[in-house]
Amino acid sequence: MKKLIRKGKVKEVYDIGDGLLEFFFTDNISVFDKVIPNDVPRKGETLCKTSTYWFRRTESDLQIPTHFVERENDEHMIVKKVDIITDHHEIHGDTTNFLIPLEFISRYYVAGSLLDRINRGDVDYRKFGFTEKPVYGQKLPKPFFEMTTKFEAHDRPVTREEAKEISSLSEEELVEIEDAVMKIDTMMEKTVEKNGLIHVDGKKEFAMDENRELMLVDTFGTADEDRFWEMDAYREGKFIEKSKEFVRSHYRDIAYHQELMDARERGEDEPPIPPLPDEMVSKTSELYVSIMSRLTDGTYE
Repeated sequence: MKKLIRKGKVKEVYDIGDGLLEFFFTDNISVFDKVIPNDVPRKGETLCKTSTYWFRRTESDLQIPTHFVERENDEHMIVKKVDIITDHHEIHGDTTNFLIPLEFISRYYVAGSLLDRINRGDVDYRKFGFTEKPVYGQKLPKPFFEMTTKFEAHDRPVTREEAKEISSLSEEELVEIEDAVMKIDTMMEKTVEKNGLIHVDGKKEFAMDENRELMLVDTFGTADEDRFWEMDAYREGKFIEKSKEFVRSHYRDIAYHQELMDARERGEDEPPIPPLPDEMVSKTSELYVSIMSRLTDGTYE
């Protein structure tokens, strides 16, 4: 008998016994840590199928272990179970079968929160290899790998030393994760480029298995976790979003994002996120369905 053990912003997790979990991908959509009060038709299906594709490719092409077991249907996936330890003081160098309490982010272009941090002066653009302050859309001189917290109220970037302290990872284990991220992204880039897309940035999560061997978990390479641009438009100096950034941009345009950030900065109650207009719901659904086919090399239409 399955038991609901976690209800996330877009995914429900059930314990089905025998060391296995069932993921149910809902049609919810969230931005800025807020769940939008609209369902986006077929969104859950696109996340489930796209993740399935990348998990299989990661295992077959790169021989990198994952927690994926099988896709049951359009919205349900079976995966291996690991322990969720929210208090990092309970994680030690010999802890096994646990979710690493960090999110691993790879960036290849100046966009999103990276640009915001550069503009605010929170991070020196010269650390990325730029000699002048970059603008939106510039390609980074070299890939930028960073880590953020996972179990705090709002994710925040952490230094390499803080990341190791939070996760009890060794430097060798952290290097292994970074290498795995780069290999996976190289595989993704080759696939999406031939389908007219640019992979801008993305997020991944990892766990240690029962032998403390690295294992890729959660979901990745979808329109939720990663940012993609239309390649032809980019070459013409235009940015056509093919990811959840399409929705984030809507809330930036109506000034909700700034209102939310100001409230967080002042420590005030956060304003509720307004629903998407019906036209935006339809366009968002169409985006997720169309991008699924291009991300999976036509495997899913």
